Amino acid sequence: MPLLLIVLFIVVPIAELYVIIQVGEAIGVLWTIALLIVDSVLGSYLMRHQGRAAWRRFNETIAGGRVPAREAIDGVLVVFGGALLLTPGFITDILGAVLLVPPTRALVRRLLVHRFAGRIIVAAPGRRRSSGFDVDGTATDVDPPTLR
Repeated sequence: MPLLLIVLFIVVPIAELYVIIQVGEAIGVLWTIALLIVDSVLGSYLMRHQGRAAWRRFNETIAGGRVPAREAIDGVLVVFGGALLLTPGFITDILGAVLLVPPTRALVRRLLVHRFAGRIIVAAPGRRRSSGFDVDGTATDVDPPTLR
């Protein structure tokens, strides 16, 4: 965890500054600032659009009586993608766009579900079960492994 914090608060800002300086030298300072402003504005528009779509799918899933596992993950990814796009810098903009564009967001969701499915525990009254996910991110209940 400390390594992750070092990367987030030291390495990423230094890398962002380096990229901004390189882009500024290549296309000029004013064009670089204009590009950063334009991608922030477009990012906020994309975040609002995708956020509304994710919220609509979340409500439709709940109204249909299903567990909104995929929709909840999409909502979290949209929030993180929007935050990254609003952060000045080109590296965070690329990562934010990956989280906001539906096809790449689906790939990230699948990777996250595959990585963390064994750690997710769903508790119901009188029962304790581990929740797994299909490849497409839809939830399926599976019995937890027996500890011996």
